[in-house]
Amino acid sequence: QAQLRESGGGLVQAGGSLRLSCAASGIIYSINAMGWYRQAPGKQRELVAVFSSGGSIVYGDSVKGRFTISRDNAKNTVYLQMNSLKPEDTAVYYCNAQIFTGQMRDYWGQGTQVTVSS
Repeated sequence: QAQLRESGGGLVQAGGSLRLSCAASGIIYSINAMGWYRQAPGKQRELVAVFSSGGSIVYGDSVKGRFTISRDNAKNTVYLQMNSLKPEDTAVYYCNAQIFTGQMRDYWGQGTQVTVSS
């Protein structure tokens, strides 16, 4: 079994920045893909930024040029640097990873709230 733990959410004014972290722990043989999704009230969960299984980075259209995903493979951790935040970025941000612990499974973190005030 593996677990994902997010941190770094909070309240910030429009134009500000936040940095989210997501650390995977447990029995981990490999991580196939890892990244961030978000869900705003009344909306579907959407892609924010991910490292794909091939290692490439995919960003959601609404965050391109403002958000940057990075990772520390030694720590099984991904980061999301969010700059020029807008009120419409307000959402619960979820970490997701496909982790091989003996079998490949899809894991989700508990989510961290990001609120951007205007």
